[in-house]
Formats: sequence, C-alpha cells, structure tokens
Amino acid sequence: MKRFARIILAFNISLFALTALAQNGINSPYSRYGFGMLSDRATGFNKGMGGVAQGFRHGQQINVGNPASYSAIDSLTALFDLGLSVFNGNYKMGNLQQNAKNASFDYFAFQFRAFRHVGVTIGLLPYSNIKYSFASATSSVPGSETITSTSTFTGDGGLRQVFIGAGWQPFRFISVGVNAGYLYGDYTHTSNSTFSDASAFSMQRTYTADITTYKLDFGLQLMFPLTAKDQLTLGATYGLGHDLPNRAIRSTQTINGTTTTTTADTIARAFQLPHTFDIGLTYAHTNKWRIGADFSLEKWSDARFPSQDTNGTGAYTSTTGQLYDRMKVALGGEFTPNPYGRFLQRISYRAGGYYSQSYARADLSGTVTDKPYEYGVSAGVSVPIISRHIWGANTPRLNISFQWVHSNIPYLSHAGGHQNTLTENYLRLSVGLTFSERWFQKWKVQ
Repeated sequence: MKRFARIILAFNISLFALTALAQNGINSPYSRYGFGMLSDRATGFNKGMGGVAQGFRHGQQINVGNPASYSAIDSLTALFDLGLSVFNGNYKMGNLQQNAKNASFDYFAFQFRAFRHVGVTIGLLPYSNIKYSFASATSSVPGSETITSTSTFTGDGGLRQVFIGAGWQPFRFISVGVNAGYLYGDYTHTSNSTFSDASAFSMQRTYTADITTYKLDFGLQLMFPLTAKDQLTLGATYGLGHDLPNRAIRSTQTINGTTTTTTADTIARAFQLPHTFDIGLTYAHTNKWRIGADFSLEKWSDARFPSQDTNGTGAYTSTTGQLYDRMKVALGGEFTPNPYGRFLQRISYRAGGYYSQSYARADLSGTVTDKPYEYGVSAGVSVPIISRHIWGANTPRLNISFQWVHSNIPYLSHAGGHQNTLTENYLRLSVGLTFSERWFQKWKVQ
C-alpha cells in the first residue's frame, strides 16, 4: 500500500508539473527570434555549475543532459526531482529600457532502476520560451512633420518536452542511453504599425504556428579509472535533426482609410530541428570533488525556419540561414567536505560559468556582421533536508543556485539604418528539490 501511495503521489506531482510548465517565466525581446529563448536542459544539481552535464554520473542525482548517466542509479533507489526559478531582468534596446520580474516551473523528473545496469527516467522539460512586448520610438513620416508613426511588437508561446529515457551499462566502463521525447507548443508574434492620423494607412501582421513532433537524443559515457579514488568520465550526446510536419501562417491586415483588407500566407513543413552535438570531460575524486567541462554545437544555420523574404518581394518563405549556429563552452564543479559525515559536512558547494554564441539572427540583410553572444556565472549549494547520511531510508536535498547572465544581440536599426544592440542582464534564483526513496529494499524478519 505504501508503494502504491507513492506512485499516486508521483502521478499527482507530474500533473502539477504539466500545468505549471505551461506558464512562461521570461519577458525578453530576445525571445522574438527562432523558437524563442532556449532552455538549458539542466536540473537542480547542475544549474549551479554552469549547466555542465556530459561527464557527470551519480546514483543520487538525475542528469537529463546525458541519458547514459541514468545507469548510475542503484537497485534500491527511486529519485524525484522538481524545480522552479525566479529572476529579475534588465533589458535595453537603443533608448528603450525595461525591468521585469518573472517566475517559472523549470522541470520535473522521476528516475528508477528497471533492470540490472538499466536506469529509466521520465520527465518534463521546457524547450523554449517566448514572451515580450515593446514599442519602437515614435517618428515623423517623411514628407509630413505632423504625422508620426509607432510600431509595437508582442509575442507569446514556447515549446515543452515530455520524455522517457533509458541508460544501459553493458560493460563496467561503458554506458549508453537515449531520451525519446514528444515536443509540443505554439507561438504567436504580432507587429502593429500605426499613425497619428486615423485616415492614414496602418498594418498588423500576426505570425502563428503549432508545433508537434518527436525528439531523440543519444548519449554515451566512457569511464576511465585513474586510481582507486579517482576517475575520468568522457561523455557525449547527439540530438537528431529532422523535418517538422507543422505549418507556419502569416496573417496581414491593412487599413487604408475606411477599407480593411486581410490576407494569409501559409508555409507547409516550415520548420526543422537542428542536429546537436555535445561532448564533455569530468574528473571525480571519490564523492568529494567533481570538476567538468562541456562543449556543445547546435546547427541552427542548416535548419529551415520561416521568415519574410529580404529581396523586396515581401514573400513569406522558409529557408536555411535564418538563424546562427549556437555554440557553448561551460566549466563547473562541486565539492562536498564529507558525503557521509555530520550534517554540515554533507552540504555540497557548486560553482561554474559559461560562454555561448546565440542563435538569434536579428538582421538577414548582411549589414550587421557582429554575432550575438551570452555569458554567465553561477554558484549554489545542495543542503540535506534531514540530518542523516545517504545510507538512511531517504535523503531529500534542497538545491539552491544563483545565476547572473549577460547577453548581447546586435540588430539593424530601422530608424537610422545602423547597427544597434539589444542587451540583457538578469539575476536568477533556482530552487530544486530532490527526493531519494528506497522503494525496492527487501526487509528480512528475524
């Protein structure tokens, strides 16, 4: 009965996570491009380490960044992990500046051992988020100093991923894994051009799409023992790129005096997911020290994406080259004074940082040659909630991390025809809760 009650509790938590993941946790003009702001695929333990994940494997932590790590779970343990974030952001575009506070539910994951050397994980992760609202500065219409124009831009939506993954360790020093996911969501982008003279021409354009597709990620980890207490782990993952069956729609409404005209353009199979490659190396000294470095590449420049044609015809097309390739380098580590000692000795301390080139391409004309970039630093702790070591019945842990991020996206200013910059700075607080339950322990009665 106790095990059945725990299964019911896990099911209720997953339903809560499904509802919460539909909520957006950003408010950024950066989310206007591509599928929006891409999530970091990190859980509570590696958010404080710059997102480093490829070579990390631990029986008491769920590492969704590399499914090969799932095989590290022991035969008695079931893990639950869920997290949320709150952050304060500052956004600046030209003379416009805005501060915003947001919160979001980050992830939910459940892991257990299915068979000997086989771990299974079920979870929900955000893939991308879209949320913004801003307006351009009012300007005079050429030829008329009394009529001014204003452009406003709004967007909402995002993608989420439900997945099930398995990791298998066929040999002592080799583990392989796969995550199979269902990717779903939508987006709406709206732009309005209006004039101070009500009789003048105005236009509204709305870009919409509903996304539903599969997602496959394959993982590998190779373990190299150096001594009885030291080990190197090489990890790698590959994400399968493929066509999406979804269409993109652009609706245009123009008002000229008393005449309103509405047109719609549709692109069938307008999207592609990119091929992604990740590789990383981690050094571990018993359960005290873990230090790792990752490199990732996402080939967004080879993926089709809808955009208005820049040859002057205004055609709505889907082609490659709409986005930049996304690259990221991350470094992070964790230190635990004594994993089996007193309460304070079992607190884990984490720190890390990363630098990445964003995939957002705000100018397709080639006038802007600078590429967008982003960097951030993070630090955190993992605190045992109960005062007993890991060999107790369970050891829930509270994962807390702080992250500071700066991003810089160059774009072409329509007002002056020169390069301008969208910059963002935000401070994020992430809180994760990990439950470690001994579901499968057999008790002997004397």
